[in-house]
Amino acid sequence: MMRTRIKICCMGSVDEARLAIRYGADAVGLVSAMPSGPGPIDEALIAQIRAHVPPPLATFLLTCQQDATAIVEQLRRTRCNTVQICDEVPRGTYHNIRTALPGVSIVQVIHVVDANAIEQAKRAAPQVDALLLDSGRPALSVKELGGTGRVHDWAISAELVRSVSVPVFLAGGLNASNVADAIRQVRPFGVDVCSGLRTDGKLDETKLAAFVEAVASA
Repeated sequence: MMRTRIKICCMGSVDEARLAIRYGADAVGLVSAMPSGPGPIDEALIAQIRAHVPPPLATFLLTCQQDATAIVEQLRRTRCNTVQICDEVPRGTYHNIRTALPGVSIVQVIHVVDANAIEQAKRAAPQVDALLLDSGRPALSVKELGGTGRVHDWAISAELVRSVSVPVFLAGGLNASNVADAIRQVRPFGVDVCSGLRTDGKLDETKLAAFVEAVASA
């Protein structure tokens, strides 16, 4: 069976990124400005952390921008090799990003509010390199675009994974106590975690070690 990849999100410092990498993270997430939720840091700090992440690890820039030009500008400033688009974007956005930055991978977030997420995923999948399933609520007046710590309906996520041909990351309320069950039920390409590994806002080495062990056990 293929190993489940691990993305550790909400990096707040070079030391946190190094800790995540030491425990075997395949990717780190760097959160730019968001309307709500934990983890946003200044783009200068994102670029600094990114510079300390060795290849071939992925550096995900999380963005709430919905304009291709703005997203490309963020990527050029931060030099991340992957963009995680946390909101819906207009038609043509993916093409415009690829044209400007052909070496950057594009990951579209699908917020699993209900079964409509499956159709959203089917529309996006042919145009992106991967999908990431999260538990945000983008329809709220102050959008939730991730980092909620909530688990969504894994039955929907499992059906979604079976419905698309691109890799799918699973996020949303994961921690060491539930990630093995999530992997067994959903069968994602990878898992993504932020709040489930933090204590007082800081990446917790004990929680990180337990999470990595739980992923391996699944």
